[in-house]
Amino acid sequence: MNKVLTIGVPVLSLLFFTGCGSSDSENTTSENSVEEVIETETDSGSTDEVSGYAVDTTKFDSSASITEVSCTLSNGESSTCYSITVSGFPSDRSELGPFCPESTSTEAVDAGKWFDDGVLYDLTGEFVSNLDSFYGDSNWQLFDEATGAINITDTQTSCEAAARPDVAAEYNNFCVQCDIEYYSDADGEGIESTFLIPVTPVARSSAGSVERSSIGVSFNGVTLDAAAPTEAILSAYTIAAFDDCVGHVNPFAGYHYHGANHGEGTCPAVAFEADGHGGAFGYALDGYAIYSMLDENNEEETDLDSCRGHTDDVRGYHYHSAGPGENLFIGCFTGETAQ
Repeated sequence: MNKVLTIGVPVLSLLFFTGCGSSDSENTTSENSVEEVIETETDSGSTDEVSGYAVDTTKFDSSASITEVSCTLSNGESSTCYSITVSGFPSDRSELGPFCPESTSTEAVDAGKWFDDGVLYDLTGEFVSNLDSFYGDSNWQLFDEATGAINITDTQTSCEAAARPDVAAEYNNFCVQCDIEYYSDADGEGIESTFLIPVTPVARSSAGSVERSSIGVSFNGVTLDAAAPTEAILSAYTIAAFDDCVGHVNPFAGYHYHGANHGEGTCPAVAFEADGHGGAFGYALDGYAIYSMLDENNEEETDLDSCRGHTDDVRGYHYHSAGPGENLFIGCFTGETAQ
């Protein structure tokens, strides 16, 4: 039986398996405050500036279990939400990875990714062998100088031991990866997660913090997680490898994303809208859709607020994901979330 994580309940877990708090202004590309976009209700009750369409559950893969339930929003009001349960394994892929490079000679095609300061890097053997220069610290040494083999957590025990906040000395200088099979059922599926998302978005009077939990779910059944705690990861001289989709595995949410890589070989898969607008790939927990960062001309919207959202006549209010190396999807919640 799959383990079940109900999103919205705080999970204090292993270091690599929690987010690192809400995003600040340095993690957004917009100068527009969300308070400039969110309008408080007028005498007629209008909040047209941030009106959004009802959640379209047909966009989710057929394996998702979706029901309507009563819920209480973050403003204390009663509402109706969708309870969306997903397997945690991307429905548009047959396998995950690669993650850590096996040796200092491993090239990009056989290696995963790492991000730093907004840039997504190929986690090649050469990149790993030069971490001391990259970070200006001679203590970095993730490989055997004699053989070129990379230190990888290749068992469940070593993976979880290396991902703890109090990493033992023997697990410093490791490339950390977990296998989905450690936490899957007999069919190889991931860990089930259940999300409560308002059927129709309800605008907040001011932005809500993303905090340390998940921020939404993709249509292919994968959790969209908050920022990875990169500062803490690096302090133990470890690299928590991602695959090309900026995702990796943990024992609580299974496989999950920390960014959206919609360049060549898009992950998760999206198609541009008929008008060239970026394609949607998931919903935030407040019910507003999340679209890819760029349109078909490789251009980013210029009027995004601090939550990375804006409004147009076709889609209503919606978000655009940050870049794949920025360690976030959205900067904050424009709408009320379920308690």
